[in-house]
Amino acid sequence: MRDFPSCFGENGVQVADSSSGASRSAQNLVTCVYQSRLGGRSCLITITWSKNLMGQGLCVGIDDSTNHCLCKVDIKPWLFSKKKGSKSLEVDSRKVHIFWDLSIAKFGSGPEPLEDFYLAVVFDREMALLLGNLSKEAYRKTNARPPPSNAAFVSKKEQISGKRVYNTKAQFWDDGQVHDVSVECETAGVKDPCLLIRIDKKIVIQVKRLIWKFRGNETILVDGLPVDVLWDVYNWLFSTSVGSAVFMFKTSLSAEKLWSASGNLSGPYPLPWSCSQIFRETQLQGHGFSLLLYAWKNE
Repeated sequence: MRDFPSCFGENGVQVADSSSGASRSAQNLVTCVYQSRLGGRSCLITITWSKNLMGQGLCVGIDDSTNHCLCKVDIKPWLFSKKKGSKSLEVDSRKVHIFWDLSIAKFGSGPEPLEDFYLAVVFDREMALLLGNLSKEAYRKTNARPPPSNAAFVSKKEQISGKRVYNTKAQFWDDGQVHDVSVECETAGVKDPCLLIRIDKKIVIQVKRLIWKFRGNETILVDGLPVDVLWDVYNWLFSTSVGSAVFMFKTSLSAEKLWSASGNLSGPYPLPWSCSQIFRETQLQGHGFSLLLYAWKNE
């Protein structure tokens, strides 16, 4: 059985095997995947923002529709001189140019910039991906032409930590509202732990008797549209080593329908879904968004 935390591995978004006991303090990672096109062919562009004791950095990877890596570049933890620059790579005998300017970027507690920046991926003088709010500056710097359609935000994977409450933000729909997402759970010294999930401070899921419901899924409405929420808090409750709980928020597709269709899960505590299949089906249908959270408890 494919375990939940590694379910995105074959789709080019796996950064570290968090289920193997890797230390959450080694570095803070946020991985975002976008569906775009390079010269008419479909591709996935993966942007990984990182933050560790050496500083902040990012990695840009481009895969084709068969998950074959076309190119990858690491922009290592930067000093002041590396917050602005460009790199060029070759794909099919043509150049892929990556431009970035984070010299005045504003950051929160995580590694991902919030505003006053741009990151651009240009292929054959066409803007394959543009992130950040400095779009005018990006087009002026790159001399690229706009694409026929904007890249689609496919998934986001993030490591978060806390003692009881875990917070992040997510935009579930194109041009939709950015929502505050909160997970709350107290397990230390509690006989009957309860899991609370909030969207914009409103409780959307409450799981009582968590000892018996440490894995599960429910469907909620966000902006009037369905979002499947899947959780696995086994490591919080039963693991003898340090481990993360895993939460997934998935738009568009029904996790239960996909699970029923797969029919090949096994093991003493089978997961009620196949998230790798969810991701593949989303890619094939060309829509949907996944937010995958690794939640680590601070000691």
